[in-house]
Amino acid sequence: MRILISDDEENIRNLMKRFFSLDNISCDTAENGLSAQRMIRENAYDALLVDLRMPGLDGLSLIRWLRAEGFRMPVIMISAHGDITDAVSALKEGADDYVVKPFDPEELTIKLKSLVEAANLKSLVEGGKKSGELIGESPEMLRIKAIIAKAALSSATVLITGESGTGKEVVAREIHRQSNVKDGPFIPINIGGVPENLLESELFGYEKGAFTGAQNRKIGKFELASGGTLFLDEIGDMPLSLQVKILRVLQEKKITRLGGTETIPINARIVAATNKALEEMVKNGTFREDLFYRLNVVRIELPPLRERKEDIPILAAYIIRRLSEDMSSHISGFTPEAIEALKNHHFYGNVRELENIIERAMIFSDSTTIDVKDLDLRSSVAKESVREREILSSVEGNFSLKELERSAIISALQRWEGNRTKASEELGISRRTLISKIKEYDISL
Repeated sequence: MRILISDDEENIRNLMKRFFSLDNISCDTAENGLSAQRMIRENAYDALLVDLRMPGLDGLSLIRWLRAEGFRMPVIMISAHGDITDAVSALKEGADDYVVKPFDPEELTIKLKSLVEAANLKSLVEGGKKSGELIGESPEMLRIKAIIAKAALSSATVLITGESGTGKEVVAREIHRQSNVKDGPFIPINIGGVPENLLESELFGYEKGAFTGAQNRKIGKFELASGGTLFLDEIGDMPLSLQVKILRVLQEKKITRLGGTETIPINARIVAATNKALEEMVKNGTFREDLFYRLNVVRIELPPLRERKEDIPILAAYIIRRLSEDMSSHISGFTPEAIEALKNHHFYGNVRELENIIERAMIFSDSTTIDVKDLDLRSSVAKESVREREILSSVEGNFSLKELERSAIISALQRWEGNRTKASEELGISRRTLISKIKEYDISL
């Protein structure tokens, strides 16, 4: 179990983290609501513990944002004030429970586990963590919407390809929403974000006693997705040793939990996605050809944002409207010059980069309309331009290839303040590969 604790009192954060760790509950902490927002966007949590009164973005506002964004994790509101009005407000905004400081840590742990268990059961009949919209009216997007409409009504496996930030999970969720299994669960798993030694148990589950530390039975993603859709994101990062097992599941429609003997039938629609060229991986032997053809029944290739620039004004309007609600912002639009500047920007980071640029502009703009001067396009560094600069510096400094790679990784980590997920996206590699390179080159920031 992994939870997030958001409280502006450092000693409270540390005490709760220390206590929960005794119960093998992994904890991240955030000192305010804005930090919590960023961490929730970048990580998957089973539950959130949030303080009522925090500077910048208070607990109620954080919960309001969380539910508006479609995150369904259980939330426990914590407050030093025992006012019943606060409790009612928290529950109305979407909190699942409310405790008052000082609280009994054991009682809080029991509540937390109960809520997470209930949420896991609920996920069997409901969709996933976050919903999105497929925005755009360009010819490319209209073509993709038409493919989705046809593919959704079949049970065929779908492979979604495209650069990072183009909206592959949004497309996967849209396929699920339009499908015959829309009332079933949508279960996503980021293959590249799960350590290799844990990936098999995440997908197939395990029985009690299957290995050291397996104190209870765990239901895997394939079982959880039965009657719905399983979304295998970053499928190109799947180890070869596991690819043959996934192929067998796709062929036989059944699994066996780790440490178990029972064969369990699987009834889940499979949608996979990758930003890698699987055909090239097949040629060089890093991805199984038979698995590729099993996945590549229906192919949806998402174009980069720079190839559908007519969608940028529509996307920008949608993003600013959504962010304005989240941030309680007075900003309502863009000047024509700002829109033109956005249309001329290359957007190597695609829709994700556009969203980051607009959010930053909204924070620093003093007007009701975002102008060119508010758009810090120069700091939005694309992975290709990073490589170009590093190649130039390697030529000038006669760097070796390894020195060049190490320098590029350090630069990306520094730009993203050590955030490995963001750095890996910029560099165009998986988070797992980045972590491996950090160890290989002994990088510390």
